[in-house]
Amino acid sequence: MEVNQPKQEHLLALKVMRLTKPTLFTNIPVTCEDKDLPGDLFNQLMKNDPSTVKGAEMLMLGEMLTLPQNFGNIFLGETFSSYISVHNDSNQVVKDILVKADLQTSSQRLNLSASTSAVAELLPDSCIDDVIHHEVKEIGTHILVCAVSYTTQTNEKMYFRKFFKFQVLKPLDVKTKFYNAETDEVFLEAQIQNITSSPMFMEKVSLEPSMMYNVTELNMVNKDGDGLSTFGTRTYLQPLDTRQYLYCLKPKPEFAEKAGVIKGVTVIGKLDIVWKTNLGERGRLQTSQLQRMAPGYGDVRLSLEAIPDTVNLEEPFEITCKITNCSSERTMDLILEMCNTNAIHWCGVSGRQLGKLNPSSSLYLMLTLLSSVQGLQSVSGLRLTDTFLKRTYEYDDIAQVCVISSKVKAES
Repeated sequence: MEVNQPKQEHLLALKVMRLTKPTLFTNIPVTCEDKDLPGDLFNQLMKNDPSTVKGAEMLMLGEMLTLPQNFGNIFLGETFSSYISVHNDSNQVVKDILVKADLQTSSQRLNLSASTSAVAELLPDSCIDDVIHHEVKEIGTHILVCAVSYTTQTNEKMYFRKFFKFQVLKPLDVKTKFYNAETDEVFLEAQIQNITSSPMFMEKVSLEPSMMYNVTELNMVNKDGDGLSTFGTRTYLQPLDTRQYLYCLKPKPEFAEKAGVIKGVTVIGKLDIVWKTNLGERGRLQTSQLQRMAPGYGDVRLSLEAIPDTVNLEEPFEITCKITNCSSERTMDLILEMCNTNAIHWCGVSGRQLGKLNPSSSLYLMLTLLSSVQGLQSVSGLRLTDTFLKRTYEYDDIAQVCVISSKVKAES
């Protein structure tokens, strides 16, 4: 990007050029497993290819450099750098030279000049150089406005400016999905797609939770005591490729028992994404606050705290239930009823009073069941009745349990 000011109009010439690194020559690696028919043939061909990096043939990036042939693309989150030069093309001494660079976006105007003071004089065939940097935080049209003012030997005030327009593109497409668990945990799946034309090295993708949650990253596997990324050791993302990141958010202890508060929390946090391209140019994006749909538990919530995975046929087993009054204002008086199904039978007294349950508080119940049918059976048939409103809440398919014969367990 370069524009020369005509010499017949002004004594000074303005040049503006974007600073960018050369790009590495890229190749498309073709490889296969050792057990496949070609065996090690593809790997040997890549090792003999003069454009590949020795010892890293599958990284796509070669040893050859390619100089940029045009202005190139500028992506959101990257740093825009530009070289500004004002040259005295005349045979006169020019005084009081002031160079100003502003960046105009759709929402604001930013001053990028490194210095705001004027240069006292500029000799013939001399120049004033400046390098500006700006981390791009908006997509769309940007206009770099470069203005030059100076005074001639005859004390005539001169002024001119030039405009340089460029587009800022979006580098990543981020989609999120939320899953609300019965235990107040929230699982976030973030799908990140590289929508540029070059590969990216994903340096960091993290979730900064809101004040009510702690986050656990589920993108690592434990192997021999070390945490390894589920995406392998080469965490680069090819053009148009998509990668899924998973996070688990748990309420902090001070909020975990406040059912009414946690139920209404919709703000989860924001994603922080850092990547590198070409010769290590760094880019960073931070999403706005991610919001989920608040789960609809109603006034009363029942969840399972403990249940065995496998039980014996026609032998009693115990489960632990948690009943929460999600109302923030009203005390409830609850009655518990247990209805048998074809496979699951409840042991105990049905229709018993559970007593009063204060707003946003919980109580725990240990219940006994037995199954008369083998296989994977659903725990169903619990009913809670609020005696004040005469309203009954039904809970079916709240969990599954595997029922096996006691003989099978003995033999195993």
